[in-house]
Amino acid sequence: MKLNNWTQAPGLVRRRVAAGATAAAMGVTAVLGSGLMTAAHAADSVAPTGIVLGVGATESQRAVSWYSSAGTTQAVEVAPTSHLVNGQFPADAVTFPATVAANTVNGGYNGHATIDGLQENIAYSYRVGAEGGWSPTYSFKTQDFEGDFDFLFFGDPQIGSSGNVAMDGAGWSDTLNVALAANPNAELLVSGGDQVETANTETQWNAFLAPDKLRQYPWAATIGNHDVGGKAYEQHFWTPNTDRSAPFYNGSPSTRSGGDYWYIYKDVLFIDINSNAYANGADEAHVGYITDVVKAHGADAKYTVLVYHHSIYSPADHANDTDNQKRRQDFPTAFSKLGVDLVLQGHDHSYSRSYAIKNGQKAHPDEQPGATQVAEGPGGVIYVTANSASGSKYYDLTAPDPTQDPNYGPDPLNPNSHWANSVENQEHVRTYVKVEVLKNKLVVENIRSGTCDAPNAAVELGKVSWCGPNSGASAAQPVGSTVDKVVIHPYRGNGYDITADASTPASAESGWLQQTTEGGAGTLTLTALS
Repeated sequence: MKLNNWTQAPGLVRRRVAAGATAAAMGVTAVLGSGLMTAAHAADSVAPTGIVLGVGATESQRAVSWYSSAGTTQAVEVAPTSHLVNGQFPADAVTFPATVAANTVNGGYNGHATIDGLQENIAYSYRVGAEGGWSPTYSFKTQDFEGDFDFLFFGDPQIGSSGNVAMDGAGWSDTLNVALAANPNAELLVSGGDQVETANTETQWNAFLAPDKLRQYPWAATIGNHDVGGKAYEQHFWTPNTDRSAPFYNGSPSTRSGGDYWYIYKDVLFIDINSNAYANGADEAHVGYITDVVKAHGADAKYTVLVYHHSIYSPADHANDTDNQKRRQDFPTAFSKLGVDLVLQGHDHSYSRSYAIKNGQKAHPDEQPGATQVAEGPGGVIYVTANSASGSKYYDLTAPDPTQDPNYGPDPLNPNSHWANSVENQEHVRTYVKVEVLKNKLVVENIRSGTCDAPNAAVELGKVSWCGPNSGASAAQPVGSTVDKVVIHPYRGNGYDITADASTPASAESGWLQQTTEGGAGTLTLTALS
């Protein structure tokens, strides 16, 4: 690993970065630019605020974004946590220069920098700013850069949507605390969009960014409809490989904050699109972007996961919105042809998990509602919609209504649900989604992070009239209990990549899985479907 040596220039306060053995021990590579803040400005600086850790292009990168009252040169300083002495950074800490720009929202500045060259299984500490104006020190830990991993998916915190920012923030913070206490080795926090209620209201952003967990685990941002209409979203979040080309946004500047972006983390190619723009060819442009990324990088990963805000198989208030009806026409066939494994969505403040969907139709007519193991089959895609992670707003499930959309009627196997969905759930309690990425399967689990008790703003403020399973007829289940869990077996060209063991009790029957044993206990098979 190579590190550049810094040289002192007149009027600049810089750290000299050591090379050789010390650099190797650091486990980071700095891309050096112009120096840190000048000494004349250092005393006037104020510590940055709104700091958030983000994903990089690979598992060896992290992005850091923040707000600042000063437009002077700033940076991120990084060192292995074990190198800090009494909380002080060592002389050989690595500094990554930031891009600092005028902030169009509050008149200050926003900055971001990419930490590069991270090594696996190391705890790192970092701070942002410059001499005389450093932030507090935060830490994160890398894990193995290959193999299995877990990530957590969060739907619509939408801080401020209950009318009480403090209550919404409390619910959001509690969900993060609960989720990461239960899953401390989760490696990514993935957003379903709508971080806040109003795009440029910084009191809402401050409440969203308040939890220190967002400085310890990388947040993979997604832009929702409540995040557009201003530039606060992209000023708070830097994302890798981002494209904001005009065709994606049908010429509307109001929807252009954010952008389509991608990154690879271990065995997963993540592609995140701005679904706020959909008309005048924008959906086709998004599909073109996804197609280009899959063609260029799909072979570098085992799974492809798409993330965007608007749930096309929404079970609640947005089920028959005109824009969702259009996306249901524009997206599914393309996703099936591109070999997408999993689609993660928000927007509808309720939970749903689809059947395996191929080309906009149920792939296997006999797949049963709530099946705990599913073989996707060629072209099969599972779509998941996340419920509210903060409790600020919930949407009740709707009955399938073919008069609103003749192509989105009831499920013949479960007429109370829409035909696309294996599971639909609303209990008016906070939840999050855990995704386990394993060698030959994905495990998706929707988990309760709250009960009917506070913090649960929509319940506390009377925004909903009941709480608990079965429309409130049953008592709320405990924090950490499972709403839904499914094991997904993706199709891989000539069959399923399955390791036959007692943890995979399945064989393929019309595309959905049933437990079978052949030749005695523990001998298990999965037959590929054509």
